[in-house]
Parts: sequence; C-alpha cells; structure tokens
Amino acid sequence: MKAAILLPTLAGHDAVGNDALTMAALLRSRGITTRVFCETAIGVAERTSPLSELEGFCGPRDLLIYHFSVGWPAGLEALRRSPAFRVVRYHNITPPEFFAGISTAHEQACRRGRAEVPRLARLGCELYLGASAYNLGELRAEGAPAERCAVLPPFHRIEHLVDAEADLGLLDRLCDGACNILMVGRVAPNKGHVELVDAFAAFVDGWGDPARLLIVGKRDLALAAYAERIQQRIEQHRLGARVRWLESVNEAQLKAAYLASSAFMTLSGHEGFCVPLVEAMALGVPVVARDRSAIAETVGDGGIVWDEVDPWLYAATLARLQDDAALRGHLRERAHRRYAREFTPEVLRQRFFDLLDRAA
Repeated sequence: MKAAILLPTLAGHDAVGNDALTMAALLRSRGITTRVFCETAIGVAERTSPLSELEGFCGPRDLLIYHFSVGWPAGLEALRRSPAFRVVRYHNITPPEFFAGISTAHEQACRRGRAEVPRLARLGCELYLGASAYNLGELRAEGAPAERCAVLPPFHRIEHLVDAEADLGLLDRLCDGACNILMVGRVAPNKGHVELVDAFAAFVDGWGDPARLLIVGKRDLALAAYAERIQQRIEQHRLGARVRWLESVNEAQLKAAYLASSAFMTLSGHEGFCVPLVEAMALGVPVVARDRSAIAETVGDGGIVWDEVDPWLYAATLARLQDDAALRGHLRERAHRRYAREFTPEVLRQRFFDLLDRAA
C-alpha cells in the first residue's frame, strides 16, 4: 500500500502544512510509502512531487488524502479520476464577502474555492475528515454522506512550542508591569482585528492601564487596505504604543508572547478550527473569544466565549480575569484538561488511524 497527500501549496509553519506533513510522517511510521504532491513548496524539508506524477503512483489499493483549503481545479480533477481510497480533508475556506472592498483577488479566490465545496461533497469519496464539526456541516449540507463524515482536529506543533525555550529578551521587555492581551493569527479581514482593537480600547478606558495589545501575525501586502483600517482604528482610540505588532516571530518569540500575556483574545468572524486557541489552552493562557463559525467548538469548556459583539463585554471579561486569580486558575485547569483529552498528538494520532481503519 502507498499513500499520496495532495495540496496546492505546502508551507512550513502553516496550519494546513503542519497537518499534511504530520499525516505523511504518521503513515510512513506504519511502513506506508508516502509522497506529498503539490504545485509549490515553501520553507519545508519535505521532498515533494508534481501532480503530473500522481497517476502512476496511486492505484486501487492505495490511499489518497486531499487537503482542501483553497480552490484548486487540477487537484479536484485528480481526486475525481483517482482509483484510490479517497479522503477529503476539509480545513474550510473563508467566505469571500470578508474581502469585499479590500482585495478583489482574495475575494475571487475564495469564491472559486467555495464553489468547489459542493463538487467535492458529491464526489462520493470514501471518507470526509473535517477539522471541526462546523466544517463537516458544510460538506454534509452539500451532499456528503453522513456515514462517511468524521471530525479530526488538525495535527499541530504545539508540543514543540510547549517544550521550546522562550526568548528571554522579549519576555523581559513584555513583562514590564503592563497587562498584555494577545492575538495570534494572520492579518486578514475575517480575523476581526478592528473589533479586537475596539474591545482593547474599552478595556484601557474602563479598567486597564498600563495595558498592551500584542498582535502576532504577518501582514499581507495584498491586504494592505485591511491593515490600514486596523491602524486607523488604533489612532482613533489614541492607543499609540499600547498596540505592538510582532510580524515575523520564531518559536522562541511566540512562546515569550504567550507566557507574557494575561489573556488570549480573538473576535474573529470566521475560523474552520483556529489552532492558536489550542496553543493558548496548552500554555495556560486564559482564552476570551467570540462565538463564530468553529470557535466555540474548538474552545469547548477551556475558555470564555460570548456570542455578543459589544466591546465593553469583552473589556469587562478581561478586567475580571485580571482581578480574579481563582477564575484564572479554574480556566487554566479546564483548558489543560481539554487539551489533554482532545488535542494531544497521541490522541490525534490514535483517532486518525482509527478513522482510516474503520472506513477501510
């Protein structure tokens, strides 16, 4: 038996890339010859193959796992034609309306990707693995058979982050008496940074000073209009140096940002899973989040999730966390339990092989 893993772009330090590479490593650990097929590979040691070589590699007794997170007509066609045991791994695609008025290219790319959801769902693949029940709901709504659908949270590198040494210089600079509120994620309009700034401004006005908002995430030149909106909101609230951007961070710097923070807060409007939520839970940073898409499902009982959008509600929550040591301890306990129960590498490995064996 051989296994092929398909995705258009394989990138290091990327949630989809980490998931695909870990699957490849796990399959190889079972003695299965595994190759990754993609169009582009960025920042990875993995040796990849072009999609044109897939047909000669995969036969009826082999396994094909297609990671779907962006439109890829060539990949969809390869999946349709393959005689292998086909698995669709759905990470979700951001609804295009988030990019309206910001990036026509991103909006069109998301629209093309969303148009492929029903086609994939109706291909009759042997197994559909959603990173969340939210993702599976989209596939099932488009015709994927319920009996072939299962949830498997994404594989990740959180254990490496837990074991990593923090950047002590950055940690010292951040632990200067300010209350740090952290957000980790790409700077894109679905991530809710503008609303996050509003909530942080309310916290500063009502309760917390000195306070600092740490935004960890790379800005995309193609989304410069969105970054400008965030900056304008920062200036509107006169937050100035209270907001610190950390764009290109290594593992040690990311660890320092988590350790220095009193809370992890996201007001994201759309997530297919959101790995940083699990990072925060694993590292004992209290989570405050808005209930949108898969967020409440990922957090479970490991954090505080509100459905409302009122910035003062989130500000008051941060203030309560800052003042109530017992509540912080209770949240850390629940978060650690949830991580151990649902998201450790061993739990995910066992679930992955159980689902493949059961489906086969």
